[in-house]
Amino acid sequence: MATDGALNQSINKAQRHYRSLFFLPSQKATIVALFVLCVFAGVSSVALFPSLEGLSGGLFLGVALFAVNFTVDFFLSYVALKDIIFTLRRTLAVSLFSWVFWLFFLLIGAALGSTLGLVWWVDLCLLGFSALLTLRTVVFLSVSSASFPRRLAAIILPPFACIAPFTVYWTTLNVASAAFVPFITVAPFIACGFAFIFVRIIDQIGQKTYGVPSMSLFKAFMLNWVAALNAPLEGYLEKMGGETDVEVSFLKFDSSKPKAAVIVPLVHPGPFKNIGSSLLPSLLKSEFEKEYGGNACVPLGLLGHELDAASQAQNHKIIDHILASAKTQGTIGKATPFVMVSEGFVSASCQVFGKTAFLSFTLAPKTTEDLPQELGALVSEEASKLGLDVLVVNAHNSLTESNEIEASLDTLRNVAAKCLKKAASQDASLFEVGASTVYPTEFTLKDGMGTGGITAIVVKVGNQKTAYVVIDGNNMVTGLREKIIAALASAGFDESEVFTTDTHAVSAVVLGRRGYHPVGEAMDQTTLIGHITNVATAAASNLESCMATCQRIVVPKVRVIGGECLEFMTVLVDKSIQKAKRIVVPIFGLEGLFLILLLILL
Repeated sequence: MATDGALNQSINKAQRHYRSLFFLPSQKATIVALFVLCVFAGVSSVALFPSLEGLSGGLFLGVALFAVNFTVDFFLSYVALKDIIFTLRRTLAVSLFSWVFWLFFLLIGAALGSTLGLVWWVDLCLLGFSALLTLRTVVFLSVSSASFPRRLAAIILPPFACIAPFTVYWTTLNVASAAFVPFITVAPFIACGFAFIFVRIIDQIGQKTYGVPSMSLFKAFMLNWVAALNAPLEGYLEKMGGETDVEVSFLKFDSSKPKAAVIVPLVHPGPFKNIGSSLLPSLLKSEFEKEYGGNACVPLGLLGHELDAASQAQNHKIIDHILASAKTQGTIGKATPFVMVSEGFVSASCQVFGKTAFLSFTLAPKTTEDLPQELGALVSEEASKLGLDVLVVNAHNSLTESNEIEASLDTLRNVAAKCLKKAASQDASLFEVGASTVYPTEFTLKDGMGTGGITAIVVKVGNQKTAYVVIDGNNMVTGLREKIIAALASAGFDESEVFTTDTHAVSAVVLGRRGYHPVGEAMDQTTLIGHITNVATAAASNLESCMATCQRIVVPKVRVIGGECLEFMTVLVDKSIQKAKRIVVPIFGLEGLFLILLLILL
């Protein structure tokens, strides 16, 4: 049975192209490197005038180039551009990379000019000036979200500011202004024109598929990756998504006041970072606890990326419906003991509250990734044969190197049927519930821990004490579940199971093969297990007799995005780059021919 691993791989593939945003040199290093390149550019003139006077003139030229470049970049960042992406550090980085291109032309010009005459150095410098304009046009048209006049200023000001010291230097060498002023006047139109054509061709990749220009979508990605702004990208998700009714099941426990809740919305907590429903598990937990008190947890239901909420507005629509529906007080006073049935590497656990079975699946120590929605329908059929409703959870608690779920639907259904029968055959009795949550300060999103922390709900039926542990993370490293269960057994719990929320808030915040760390990969496992045993013990210390309520509600017309839309968005950057590689030489090669012809004619 295939999972959404292919989609996750696509997300990671697109993410690799943002690597430079994370690994740009520091501002101090950028300034130093820019100074060195500018000075080197000025000193390249020594090849034409190998003397002490030529060296001092070249050094003066290089310092002047750096001074005007830094001053203009400072002005752009803080006054003219005011773009959230282009801070001074990134604006200087664009200039740094631009100088790498310009220096290439200058060095060739200096080498040719030393034997063929000064005009070659001047002409190659002018070609480099045009290349700089082309590069900056592509960058600021593609990435900046500032108004067009501000972007135009960012494109034009630094190249013209930097060409000014060259023109002054050339006049001291008796180079007539007629040799370069006409080119400087006309070349920007050619350079910017070809850059616009290049960007427009890339835009068409997205335009033809979804009616969304590639570069506009790219800017929205940039704003999220760099500044954590979710609204621009979610605007496109809302546009490309569709409406569906979302089912939510929850199990609430009340003593004199609400004690705990297990809430399972059939919305996938993705696609990544703070986009769509990635934050839904922690948001729902927080809002439920503010409204009702107690401790809530949001384990994963049976579904994949075919149902990701499109925006924060959709998240709150779901949350508001749940809060409005959760006012009902519990009426179920009896529960059966916790049971587990395993067949091969497929395990199902179940506990029945009144006429509702709380059932979960795990394939640990094999990979337990997203399980299909159709499995939920099959389990419901089996439960109905026993006169039961069912709330089904994917434990999502083991991740190996394999991204494929090896169990068939038939196997999963058979194990569920056996587990339901076993649970239903147990004698029901009064039960107690305790709950607690811990928010480990040692672990962050980059470590794989979501803001929902770790919640433990302990259910005591007769002499059996069962701990349900829910970690706000995206899966767990294989073997960790078994270590946790063993630690809980040593702490006095007869049975236990560990779940993750599958929050994608931890995704795309680190670089790497997956783009996130599953629980236990970057965390100290001893510390993590210590937190889990402590929070479970704290939950057991506040056990109270409770009544349960089980509800299933439907949230109408939720805007969601499916796997096809996500696949398109996450591979668009990669496809655009591949397209750029194919067209860059023809387009800019033709531009070069036009510029060379312009140099000859003028």
